[in-house]
Amino acid sequence: MSASDEGYLCAPYLHDDSSQELKDTLQRSAYIDDMYFVTATFSEDGRAYFPSYTNTYLLARLNSKNVIPEIEKYRQEKPTFVFARNGELFQRDLDGKLNYVSVYYLDDQSENDIMQVAPIVAKSNRVRRAETASLCLSVKENPKFTFPYGNNLIVLEVTSDGTHQSDNKYCEKTRRDVARKGIRLTNLVNLSIIDKIK
Repeated sequence: MSASDEGYLCAPYLHDDSSQELKDTLQRSAYIDDMYFVTATFSEDGRAYFPSYTNTYLLARLNSKNVIPEIEKYRQEKPTFVFARNGELFQRDLDGKLNYVSVYYLDDQSENDIMQVAPIVAKSNRVRRAETASLCLSVKENPKFTFPYGNNLIVLEVTSDGTHQSDNKYCEKTRRDVARKGIRLTNLVNLSIIDKIK
């Protein structure tokens, strides 16, 4: 995790002793601001690069990379994803709870593309925070194929009281709005908040 001290950790929750120990460690950690149980829906592209995935994850908001050595103790067959923040496109206060996190990637992350994406996403009144990010993996055995867009990620936090399905449609509309500018934004994974645990 080199880009920034902040970001997201997304660790498989397999209902075993190791997952429970990781959950307890993260709950006690001063380096974690918030933590949730989430269900993950990987896109077809996401499943191609990360075929070893599960449905339930722990999603934690990191405020420091100092927690990473603790996470490394709990490496599993299924990868833990760390989305290390590169930069913030915007953040704003919105009523309602965090309900959905959607992770996208750009085929080519030029400064010009980011400059065009930011105002389009900012028009989406459910998005409370948008960040650029890089992907780091913690896993026992590296995937067969390297994900080539790991430094080109965009992470959207969606606040709403609606259904996850409606949030997904909302993010898809935002993606199409970006595409109209000639910028290809591809979904990697969507994370639906089930419960806040910290």
